[in-house]
Amino acid sequence: MASHSEVLQRLRTSFRSGVTVPEEFRRAQLKQLLRMLEENEESFLKALHQDLAKPKFEATVSELVIVANEAHYALANLKSWLQPEYVSKNLATKVDTCYVRREPLGVALIIGPWNYPIHLLLLPLVGAIAAGNCVVIKPSEVTASVEAVIAELIPKYLSQMFFLLMTAGLFTVVCGGAEETTELLKHKFDHIFYTGEQQTGREDPLFLYGNLSMADTARRLAWSKFFNVGQSCVAPDYVLCTKKMRDVLVPALKEVLQEFYGDEPQKSPDLPRIVSPKHWSRLMGLLGRSKGTVVLGGESDEADKYIAPTVLVDVPEDDALMQEEIFGPILPILTVETLEEGINFINQRDKPLALYLFSDVASVANRVLEETSSGAFVSNDGIIYMTLPSLPFGGVGASGFGNYHGRWGFETFSHRRAVMLRGWALERLNAMRYPPYNDTNLSWLRWSASPRLCSIL
Repeated sequence: MASHSEVLQRLRTSFRSGVTVPEEFRRAQLKQLLRMLEENEESFLKALHQDLAKPKFEATVSELVIVANEAHYALANLKSWLQPEYVSKNLATKVDTCYVRREPLGVALIIGPWNYPIHLLLLPLVGAIAAGNCVVIKPSEVTASVEAVIAELIPKYLSQMFFLLMTAGLFTVVCGGAEETTELLKHKFDHIFYTGEQQTGREDPLFLYGNLSMADTARRLAWSKFFNVGQSCVAPDYVLCTKKMRDVLVPALKEVLQEFYGDEPQKSPDLPRIVSPKHWSRLMGLLGRSKGTVVLGGESDEADKYIAPTVLVDVPEDDALMQEEIFGPILPILTVETLEEGINFINQRDKPLALYLFSDVASVANRVLEETSSGAFVSNDGIIYMTLPSLPFGGVGASGFGNYHGRWGFETFSHRRAVMLRGWALERLNAMRYPPYNDTNLSWLRWSASPRLCSIL
């Protein structure tokens, strides 16, 4: 087996052999990725069930369909993304051709997390392919079944085909745990991509305000929170509402959870499991240290890696559940009595990856949007926004940096190269910038370079 150094050297040699990967080869790679998903859907679904007990519906929608849609979106828009972006010019550059050219960064490393081990690994790969990069793909070792499928299929559908085509496109998979990843990170990459963040810090709030239908609110809230049993970086971490609203919300959530998962949620085929004993223990530790009162759920089974959808009230601001991203099926409800109090509560904490507001008042949505900061803002729904490839996905501050999805993924893996094409005419005018300097020439240069004379040509 080739060492990491040998693999990376091979990738760099391949990349240098043709920096600009032709559009038709990028398209072919994206089509191969789609073919891989279509022809191996059952293998992917089986692996996801083995690793996370994901139901077919959730696995198909959140892991396979979302990646396929991303690839189709890239295929539909790639031609326009690759066009030169012509820029405004001043008088001194009026006869020149000035534009921004998108070029591949080179050799990229994509490290996949375990909670959506296909989606969060292959969706950024779509952007990397569209941008024309070579890629080292590192699946999460925590989801070992998915890791094995990825390691088998990527060489079969991507790498081998493009050796035959003699293109610059080249992909390789590196498996293993922390030791392998550490060794991999010792090498130089042109870009490292990882959808993840520090464990402590930011949390995603869901703020309820106004005269809401509690039945509809509870459904949208419960689906967003307990999808993938809460193991989503965009799942609501806590709810903010008035005490009066809380007292109506809790019974509504009880009805919805029974509707979703039945009287015995542990026997429901639609509720996944915590990914590992380590993560189960972390969540139960948080729940055990919480000073809140459990009003729904709370049941658990270590051998089954099961934790019931759990709701707590009377949770203090400094509670253990409020110190880090929960990443599990535990939902604290905190109370605020005014809109201002809710906005201040959100702003006193680290900037969230997603901020959700449920309200029937449009002016409230506008105010919360204007007076807060977050990676994304969604009114009257939850995690569904991630399915739209035309919206950027990413954080701000403690919730991360950078964006991807759609054009944003293409841009993340592209170098925006400034290009100015000049001829040899008008040298007499150019001479005014050369020594010996004088005030007359300086005045002319100030005027000709002024942005007030800019125009797009």
